[in-house]
Amino acid sequence: MSQNATPTLEEVARAAGVSRATASRAINGLPYVSERAREQVARAVEVLGYRTNQVARSLATKRTGSIALVMSEPGNFVLSDPFFARVLRGIYSGLSGSQMQLVLLMNNEQDEEDGFARYLCGGHVDGALVVSLHGEDPLPGLLVDAGLPVVLGGRPLARVDAPYVDVDNFNGASSAARHLIDIGRRRVATIAGPEDMSVGMDRLSGWRRGMAGTGIATDAVEHGDFTMEGGAAAMRRLLRNHPDLDAVFAASDLMAVGAMQVLHAAGRRIPEEVAVVGFDNLDIAPTMSPPLTTVRQPIEEFGRTMTWRLLAQLEGETGLPPSIMLPTELVRRAST
Repeated sequence: MSQNATPTLEEVARAAGVSRATASRAINGLPYVSERAREQVARAVEVLGYRTNQVARSLATKRTGSIALVMSEPGNFVLSDPFFARVLRGIYSGLSGSQMQLVLLMNNEQDEEDGFARYLCGGHVDGALVVSLHGEDPLPGLLVDAGLPVVLGGRPLARVDAPYVDVDNFNGASSAARHLIDIGRRRVATIAGPEDMSVGMDRLSGWRRGMAGTGIATDAVEHGDFTMEGGAAAMRRLLRNHPDLDAVFAASDLMAVGAMQVLHAAGRRIPEEVAVVGFDNLDIAPTMSPPLTTVRQPIEEFGRTMTWRLLAQLEGETGLPPSIMLPTELVRRAST
């Protein structure tokens, strides 16, 4: 190492005579590190000057007393979406009595993922909850490789050995489609979620499963981004391309609200001409005109369960489930 160079984790591991993963776990105060290895890493940290103050504190306490909530979405999107507010409420409820502090991280720039990883693996937190993953996001894998306990919100698309909590998106969407068929609709469209998210894929697959065997076409599909604006834009495309539709399942309540606004503007009566079903059961659903039929998902329980799973791991509990699936329920209202 050059005289003025900042020491790396690899150099700390080499000086301590341990693997990089062991050095990372020792520095982050994580379990499954022998006392001898922890002492060797502490000496290497002191000799090399590897973030001395912060790391010395982590090695002394072995805990930071905080966990991170990583929202893989732009901050303005997170702060304006009632779904994330309820997830956060559930997480705070789950932390009650734990004396753990919560650090909230949100995307502001496209290139912030590396910054997230550096922060999370730098000894600042004891573990992380990661929500709203897109595509094969490398962040969970980076955290797992660094030895940081992590729980994911939603089934990951990337192959990563991390526990996750999800809701039964597939069967929830299937029940929405079956409901529309059962009330006599014969041209059923859907506004699906993003194609790079498991929640979007699972709800679209569930809708197709609910339509299977009915003999009704399933070509009326448009995608949105879980916002009112995205739902409105998708509804306009559906009306243009499939003017004969008589029902629409939107993969989120906000997209359903946007769709209803477009239908009202187009003079399509709800539910007489077009029935509408959403997904979430947000507070806005029963206030719509007409009140929105939707699939209820336990949003706050989702946040609490993620938090329980992470805290249990941090406490060294064994036999924990690698994945947890929460149920959904169709809530019938006047929009169908």
